[in-house]
Amino acid sequence: MYCPKCGAPNADDARLCVACGQVLGGSAPPIPMMTAGTSGWAIAALVLGILSPFTCMLTALPAIILGVVALVKISGSGGRLGGTALAVVGMVVPVVLLPIVALLMGILMPALARTRQLAFRMSCGTNLSGLGRAMHIYADDHEGKFPASAQWCDLLIENAEVARESFRCRGVQEGPSNYAMNKYAKELGTDSPPDMVLLFETHPGWNQVGEADILTTENHQGDGCNVLFVDGHVEFVKPAGLSRLRWTSDAAPADGVAVRASPVLRSHFAATNHLRRRASVNKPPRPSSPMVAGSGI
Repeated sequence: MYCPKCGAPNADDARLCVACGQVLGGSAPPIPMMTAGTSGWAIAALVLGILSPFTCMLTALPAIILGVVALVKISGSGGRLGGTALAVVGMVVPVVLLPIVALLMGILMPALARTRQLAFRMSCGTNLSGLGRAMHIYADDHEGKFPASAQWCDLLIENAEVARESFRCRGVQEGPSNYAMNKYAKELGTDSPPDMVLLFETHPGWNQVGEADILTTENHQGDGCNVLFVDGHVEFVKPAGLSRLRWTSDAAPADGVAVRASPVLRSHFAATNHLRRRASVNKPPRPSSPMVAGSGI
């Protein structure tokens, strides 16, 4: 066997040329092929792109930037890096979802804002309902008279254990109190007509008293205001119905504003008043002062 490189003779079973060391009777060992690795930039772009709709598109711009960087890195790697499809998907997903998310936000945001306002309205009505119960409890202890107009907030806190938070409407961020008392309600107390205004929403203040001139609908963005009537029920009155509210006892019943006496509330007040009378009757007489008894008076 002759060497194909140098032409030197070699034995038939020789594997290497004795002259130049060339491999005889076989091929050279294969050179291992290098596999291309996936670009980490492309993987990061894909992950951020998928997360963009769940993060309110906060990761959309980073995903697009990383996708562009990944494509640049892959094209300049000479085949050592792969992941072009991952980078493209990471850039396309935010671009496609961005207008869809913007459209959904435009549809849902007004509905959410409206729901929030309705929650504030209900919370405000609950506050007025609690204040109405406190007003009647005070009246039960004071011969059917409501608190003095100039101190009604302070008197409810002292005598009916009302929390200061109950005087605040959640739709307003200012003022210790957002409610006012009808200035004509103190005269008749619980003998006032059931559809007569007792408490209503007004501008921030404390111990406020008045009538329609200080009533406001700004607490609920002009949609109306909550009004507490003497019979204990609370009604959200629209601007069109404010002029029909009954402020005095000699005024005619309000047209369009339903007189909805609350049987449950009236029975509660009647039962409470009955129990208080029984307690006052069964209460033992207060013992005389020793000083007065000893003096012989």
